[in-house]
Amino acid sequence: MGDPRGFLKVRTRRELAERPVAERIKDWFDVHAESGLQPWTTEQAARCMDCGTPFCMTGCPLGNLIPEFNDLVRQEHWEDAYQRLSLTNNFPEVTGRICPALCEQACVLGIHQPPTMIKNDECTIIDQAWDLDYVKPMPPQRLTDQTVAVVGSGPAGLAAAQQLTRAGHTVVVYEKDDALGGLMRYGIPNFKLEKTLLDRRVEQMEAEGTRFETGVEIGKDISWDDLRDRYDAVVVAIGSRVPRDMKIPGRELDGIHFAMDFLPDATRRIYGAPLEHDITAKDKHVIVIGGGDTGSDCLGTSIRQGAKDVTVLQIMPKEPASRPDNQPWPTFARLYQKTTSMAEGGEYLYSTDSVNFIGTDEEQKRIHVENSTTAEGFVADEHGHVTGLKVVSVAPGENGPFTRQPGTERVLPADLVLISVGFLHPDTTTIVDQLPVELDKRGNIARDDKFATSQDGVFVCGDAGRGQSLVVWAIAEGRSCAAAVDEYLSSEHTSELPAPIKASTRPMMLPR
Repeated sequence: MGDPRGFLKVRTRRELAERPVAERIKDWFDVHAESGLQPWTTEQAARCMDCGTPFCMTGCPLGNLIPEFNDLVRQEHWEDAYQRLSLTNNFPEVTGRICPALCEQACVLGIHQPPTMIKNDECTIIDQAWDLDYVKPMPPQRLTDQTVAVVGSGPAGLAAAQQLTRAGHTVVVYEKDDALGGLMRYGIPNFKLEKTLLDRRVEQMEAEGTRFETGVEIGKDISWDDLRDRYDAVVVAIGSRVPRDMKIPGRELDGIHFAMDFLPDATRRIYGAPLEHDITAKDKHVIVIGGGDTGSDCLGTSIRQGAKDVTVLQIMPKEPASRPDNQPWPTFARLYQKTTSMAEGGEYLYSTDSVNFIGTDEEQKRIHVENSTTAEGFVADEHGHVTGLKVVSVAPGENGPFTRQPGTERVLPADLVLISVGFLHPDTTTIVDQLPVELDKRGNIARDDKFATSQDGVFVCGDAGRGQSLVVWAIAEGRSCAAAVDEYLSSEHTSELPAPIKASTRPMMLPR
């Protein structure tokens, strides 16, 4: 800690400048005008208090050595900072851009000032490391005779694969899509995470010895039981991809899609990959149901595709601007944050529930009569395509926190409706049939505290076992699962991998 009064001298927090909205909505590049080292970076890093008990580290699922790398950023010791960061995080260029920064919510300085810019420091470190050629392949010094198959190339699968390869095992990653990265590739829009960042990591992993097989769906192209016979261990990292649906009248109309049927093709168009659903928002009234990060991604994508207008519905009320009493420090507080996509346009409707979709077939006419709904101004669509959505305001009441308020019903025009209300569980149809594993009560693949499933030698990590979560948790689980697999393969093998953690708890704080 170079200046013990640094956080008193610099009280303001800087954010990366963004490109003008009128400019950035015309392309798919990063929305920020700044990246990497800035004139104010070291000054901001000096705000870190170097707490005796760094709650930021316990807030981070990865247990990043935050006070240490903050001080190294202050001193511009980039190689040392990169080494510290790489001890706990395989892909800081990803977490530094899309993580909600649980660490910053737990920052002690954040009690009475804006928290330290931990997330930006992390991103700056890895950007500098790539620019200065500090990021090198780390192949193992010796190979074991053990083989591991990793199914899924999202953050959990890639983290597990990299750790196991570096431990000397022969690792093959199977991905059903045509390119690697999972939702990092085909879920998160390019303007939030440019895919070249993933490509260079894949190149590093290939240089280390990890093998990749794309376009291979386990359960169809290769059966799960055959895969288990081929390898000494199998890591299931297939994510949680079964979407939560909305069972309301009119759901069968054309033009109503899940967000994850819409977002991937936007990225495929950029890179010339074959389209799967060919859904576009161009010249359409778009409604996004669900106001989370994915809903925001649908908003930004729709604007770039040339939508007439975009409305985002959120059944929850608007989040508070400051930490509420029932979410005390250092817990993660759900606060209102205007995303870059929200700044680009569109309208958010809070405390709003969906009643029924409106179309023009006979079933829709019946729905109109039963609900006393008029659809004046809506053009008839003889093909049964969605033309509107009836919504109603909700508020706490006798029937629960989302009690519909009489007299607030109205109809919103819609040519395209995107459902973005989360995911239920992983798609386990084929694995349950071919290599029966036990599921938990939520439909996730059950595992013990060492990530082992009910099948010997089969492990699960990330959203497939945890349920829908954050990329930072996926990386943490991938690393810890790799340690558990390494231990399973050879109890005599001494590995430098971190000790496994329980899936239901945060990792213990690392010694400083």
